[in-house]
Amino acid sequence: MARKKEFYRYRYMFVLAIPGMLYFLVFKIAPLWGLSLAFVDFNSFKGLFGSEFVGFGNFIDFFNSNNFYLMLRNTIVISMMNLIFFFPAPILLALLLNEIKGEHFKKLTQTIVYMPHFLSWVVIAGITFFIFSSDIGLVNKAILTSGGDAIGFLSNPKLFWWFLLGQTTWKEIGWQSIIFLAAITQIDVSLYKAAEVDGASRMQKLRYITLSGIMPTVVTMFIIRLGTVFDVSLDQILMMKNSFVADVSEVFDTYAYTQGIMQGNLSLGVTVGIFKGIVSMAFVITTNEVIKKLGYDGIY
Repeated sequence: MARKKEFYRYRYMFVLAIPGMLYFLVFKIAPLWGLSLAFVDFNSFKGLFGSEFVGFGNFIDFFNSNNFYLMLRNTIVISMMNLIFFFPAPILLALLLNEIKGEHFKKLTQTIVYMPHFLSWVVIAGITFFIFSSDIGLVNKAILTSGGDAIGFLSNPKLFWWFLLGQTTWKEIGWQSIIFLAAITQIDVSLYKAAEVDGASRMQKLRYITLSGIMPTVVTMFIIRLGTVFDVSLDQILMMKNSFVADVSEVFDTYAYTQGIMQGNLSLGVTVGIFKGIVSMAFVITTNEVIKKLGYDGIY
């Protein structure tokens, strides 16, 4: 009886939750049956239940593939570069934006840094080619004008990962900073006033109040980021890769795309997805336990 009363009391909230529940049911839970494709030699003419059951054969083929360790290296390096260099960037930007006193300049700056998020990777890749390509790139045109030789920036394997990092940072730094700016607004203003009375400098307030205040949010976002450690932007890499950088651009997502979509081997494509999901889950569980032992609240 008490549950019925509670349900009736919050009936409008449950109604508002229906679209979200339907979204997860249709797009997240219902497609889980497709994971069974990883355990069969899927034949589109025979269907899922008519295809030959191979058990873990697809996983064995995946681990024994010639490019497995190459893909593992590239995926880990790209993800770690994003984690080390890109993850702190929105935090730093949020701290800098919070220190801006002029409201008009602050809003203008926020608008400018948010805008790249709404550009597609096709547009960003086009801008990159327009600036750095060997034939029409502005940088190489400037080099040629000054009497130098054109440099193949986009065909240099040593620069490929850095181009990916630069594009990701430029595109997402502003949008990601919104979360940390929202966390900063939740800090009690009286703490800053008390720090001023005690003679704290601006840097001390930034370090001991602002940064400490948003640390729970930083920890939560860090754990969530580790949950996608094997996820790299497929669209970005497909737009940027070429034959010269094939050895540094092949990752699990491009392999799954090539095998599953281009060659029709859906079973192997799903196998890659399951492998990534298991590794990501292990990262989240391990990191969450470590964070809790350090005295912070985990995500569960």
